[in-house]
Amino acid sequence: QVQLVESGGGLVQAGGSLRLSCVASGRTFNDHDMDWFRQAPGKDREFVAGINWNGGDTAYADSVKGRFTISRNNAENTVWLQMTGLKAEDTAVYYCASKRATKYSYSWGGVPNYWGQGTQVTVSS
Repeated sequence: QVQLVESGGGLVQAGGSLRLSCVASGRTFNDHDMDWFRQAPGKDREFVAGINWNGGDTAYADSVKGRFTISRNNAENTVWLQMTGLKAEDTAVYYCASKRATKYSYSWGGVPNYWGQGTQVTVSS
């Protein structure tokens, strides 16, 4: 079993930046796509960003496109979410997730195999 440990959440002013990190332990994840999801109070968990197994292909929700960047380093078993131009509506608990890759490029959808514990991001306005 893989453990995903997230960090980097916190309180930031609107327009500011924050970088979230997710470190996997137990095994390497170089055969897994990685995703970031978020869940705001009273709302469903939603997809934010994804990256394919080798880091060469990325995908973003329309709501964060142009503001957030997902990246990974498989040698460090780490995935990041660089968040810039933060808005109040970005306030949520952010979760890291992994799923087994089924093709070379990023695979939309599917059920993640593992989830992180979540890290709170609060954007003040």
